[in-house]
Amino acid sequence: MSRVYNFSAGPAALPLSVLQEVQAEMLEWDGQGASVMEVSHRSKAFVELAAQAEQDLRDLMAIPDNYKVLFVQGGATTQFSAIPLNLKHLGQSADYAHTGHWSKKAIADAKRFIDVNVVCDTSAEAYKSVPVKTQWTVDPNAAYLHLTPNETIAGVEFDWLPDTDVPICADLSSTILSRPIDVSKFGVIYAGAQKNIGPAGITIVIVREDLLGHCDPQAPRMLDWTVMAESDSMSNTPPTFAWYLAAKVFKWLKAQGGLEAMAAVNAEKADMLYGYIDASDGYYTNPVQESDRSWMNVPFLIHDTDLEASFIEQATKAGLHSLKGHRSVGGMRASIYNATGIDAVKALMQFMQDFQAQNPR
Repeated sequence: MSRVYNFSAGPAALPLSVLQEVQAEMLEWDGQGASVMEVSHRSKAFVELAAQAEQDLRDLMAIPDNYKVLFVQGGATTQFSAIPLNLKHLGQSADYAHTGHWSKKAIADAKRFIDVNVVCDTSAEAYKSVPVKTQWTVDPNAAYLHLTPNETIAGVEFDWLPDTDVPICADLSSTILSRPIDVSKFGVIYAGAQKNIGPAGITIVIVREDLLGHCDPQAPRMLDWTVMAESDSMSNTPPTFAWYLAAKVFKWLKAQGGLEAMAAVNAEKADMLYGYIDASDGYYTNPVQESDRSWMNVPFLIHDTDLEASFIEQATKAGLHSLKGHRSVGGMRASIYNATGIDAVKALMQFMQDFQAQNPR
């Protein structure tokens, strides 16, 4: 077996030990005489797995008791519509921060259901920074404020919250479980699985209980958080394999020492890679303002764009995969989620050094 270093932005790398556990249980899980993919989601064994997965996630994130945890389908982008449909009763308009590609999409979907006030917009600067709090035009009467604290494509991140008393809804798809966060500061947290949780196919929604029970009556039932909360996320057949694998990742995270330990490793990885880029005397550059650089997604450019195709081709041959930047921005991008370890970052840095030596300015 030859495993590559996987820098994919998603679906992203999964912990090898978790994959090995899944491999061992593929034909028979938990003494059921069948794969987990063949076992009813209503069975005692799977219901217990689901309950334990929720408890482990609550433990990892210190989720308060007055929050519901939902395991839903449709990806994080489905929540772009679910959020206004569930919260529009709170006000005539909603605040949205436009800080990158994904927040732009969230705004477009929200406009179908509620008036949108854009509190900041960095598109004109190609999403290279995030405005400071004092430059945000928040509405104290908004139904909610929507944030995308980490934008995977541009590699822009902010770890602070603006001053507002309205519920904050955050797309944490690419930062969830990478470090501790204070869940109590948010009304809603949602995250697609395929970064730090598990395989694509399941989405986590963490919602404060007082925000339930008011979904637009014309909304599809599967977008009503109350319906999902009352059915323990089993209003229909859930993606059982993705749920099962996420449960194993939660166990793995606990075994690593929890989110404090993951934060230390992730900070070290980011510091190493940005440090190397900054020390390359302009051979490699990162376009993002230093204070707003992402821990999880590191875009970088080569001084000569004609070298990009060769860099990516040679890196792939060297076992460093998925380094091509998003088609909208070009260049390269290294996504260094939880399961992409320090060894992967060191291997990338060594390759970058060798490539520079072979292709001097």
